[in-house]
Amino acid sequence: MSTRTATAEADPIIESRDDLLAIFQKGEKPRDRWRIGTEHEKFVYRTADHRAPSYEEPGGIRDLLNELTAYGWEPVIEGDKVIALSGSDGAISLEPAGQFELSGAPLDNLHETCAETGRHLRQVKEVGEKLGLGFLGLGFWPDKTREELPIMPKGRYAIMLRHMPRVGSLGLDMMLRTCTIQTNLDYASEADMVKKFRVSLALQPLATALFANSPFTESKPNGFLSYRSHIWTDTDPQRTGMLPFVFEDGFGYERYADYMLDVPMYFAYREGRYIDAAGLSFRDFMRGELSVLPGEKPTRGDWNDHLSTAFPEVRLKSFLEMRGADGGPWNRICALPAFWVGLLYDDQALDAAWDEVKHWTVEDHHRIREQVPTLALATRGPRGRSFRELAARVLDIAHAGLAARQRLNGAGDDETGYLAPLREIVASGKTPAEVLLDRYNGAWGGDIGRIYDEMAF
Repeated sequence: MSTRTATAEADPIIESRDDLLAIFQKGEKPRDRWRIGTEHEKFVYRTADHRAPSYEEPGGIRDLLNELTAYGWEPVIEGDKVIALSGSDGAISLEPAGQFELSGAPLDNLHETCAETGRHLRQVKEVGEKLGLGFLGLGFWPDKTREELPIMPKGRYAIMLRHMPRVGSLGLDMMLRTCTIQTNLDYASEADMVKKFRVSLALQPLATALFANSPFTESKPNGFLSYRSHIWTDTDPQRTGMLPFVFEDGFGYERYADYMLDVPMYFAYREGRYIDAAGLSFRDFMRGELSVLPGEKPTRGDWNDHLSTAFPEVRLKSFLEMRGADGGPWNRICALPAFWVGLLYDDQALDAAWDEVKHWTVEDHHRIREQVPTLALATRGPRGRSFRELAARVLDIAHAGLAARQRLNGAGDDETGYLAPLREIVASGKTPAEVLLDRYNGAWGGDIGRIYDEMAF
């Protein structure tokens, strides 16, 4: 989740509806300026006993952040605590229970993206060896209860932790026990945004299926292949889901702004602190009628903050965020942006991907979204076609899109090789979660502790 920092620059007041739309319009870029942003989270644990470390304890999350400054990262302070880092490779931030996230810099190609991922993982592993910490790439804590997990000292999280149980039964699990990989991509115009939004939203469940990697809860199989994905179905219905209006005629910046105005607020940020506005209306805020800030109107920063508090499967800010994948190992961190860049950054690939999904109905989208957390690649699309078959076709489209980009590394390789882990999943017919379940029921003998030996970074 985003980390807000104080700034000395003036933050313009939002005076009109046009000011709301300007953030989306500002994201428009010509093709030669399209970039790739990759975010990935991982669980942090004590190598001695697999316990999740707290922020304050010796060798805990605070020390992990401080030790990383030796690599050139600059601390970001909230109150008197380091809660994030910034640097040339983007930003390092903390999820609510200490899940460690790299929000990578906007980069030109996947070779740069994978190199960035490699630098970050090498750094955290080196520091982890010094502090006795390990890092796990999964979609959900395989063995931890909520009560066993620490809370990070970020003001927005305290507000969200209070509010989540009011609106859903699994919101605390989303905050405390999940990890994801995300990709952020650009668009050229409103029309380009609309087409990319529709294709990526329709195919987001396919990404969920390919990256399904969360089959355990509290040391036992939970009946899902992507329990992380299931959690979003009972987190907060007002700010999650498949957004059927995206597929309606006339969808564009204005319709998304209307959606966001209907999403209740979480907070406002003033003078270095978060003010609890959970459940209040941004529309009231624009009228100067927000009860916790009477007479004040929102700034551009407030609107940006508010945009970050909706959690649909695809999210629009000044770029599009792909949000459907579970956390995973190094090669799948590189595979997720490869999947989406191949589909969305080449016109022929984008058209071909749209041809795969343009006949799907709203009912199809909802049914598929409901079934994928349990069935993954065994989900049936419209006309009875399996998701495994769809995945093979879509990966062919992504491969062609990446090949057409002709972004070569020093060895002369293009970007298509980053799809290899996904090709292997489709060829085997087994998602990462099913591989883990096979090990749990076989070689591990039901001992979930083995996951730390075999799945750590």
